[in-house]
Amino acid sequence: MRISAMTVPGAYRIEPEPHPDSRGRFFESVRSSTLLAGTGWDFTVQQVNFSTSRRNTVRGIHGTVVPPGQVKFVTCVRGRALDIAVDIRVGSPTFGHYDVTYQSPEAGTAVYLPDGIGHAFLALTDDTCMCYLCSTEYVPGTMIELDALDPELALPWGLTEPPIRSIKDAAAPSLAEAAAAGLLPTYDQCPPRPFSYGTRTSG
Repeated sequence: MRISAMTVPGAYRIEPEPHPDSRGRFFESVRSSTLLAGTGWDFTVQQVNFSTSRRNTVRGIHGTVVPPGQVKFVTCVRGRALDIAVDIRVGSPTFGHYDVTYQSPEAGTAVYLPDGIGHAFLALTDDTCMCYLCSTEYVPGTMIELDALDPELALPWGLTEPPIRSIKDAAAPSLAEAAAAGLLPTYDQCPPRPFSYGTRTSG
């Protein structure tokens, strides 16, 4: 698999190497030792989540307060998704910056999101299913919700009609409002690892 740093420091894009044959294809989606070598983080899964979404659904921006934090490994297992990672660490040199990844089961591309990186996606097809490997179990009251349509962020959704969103997501504050209210983690709480830049490849 190929692990490359995203433009949001600390977040990574993982692109597997498929092995096709007459039956179909096989690839490794995640290997703990490879992630540790490529990111500097020892990733242990404590919870696995799935979401299914209708086309034109936007979920997010979601994060977790620190502590407890929650590192995520997110991939699309059915359908198509436009996935966006956003730096929500107050004091970060890239606060408010984002990076976009197109995800599909055929590509197998995943994103690795450490604490302090918000996550959102747009379902590009009906019945889009996303899989989330999480480093901690869900703790009620620790989720951060931010407005995915925040005009100051100007995330490139490319929407041609109003998206489908949950009531909570539609009522979520902007990034600036959340920062002013003290709802966001800081860069000091969750900085990227010092060597977490560049590309690591594992065959």
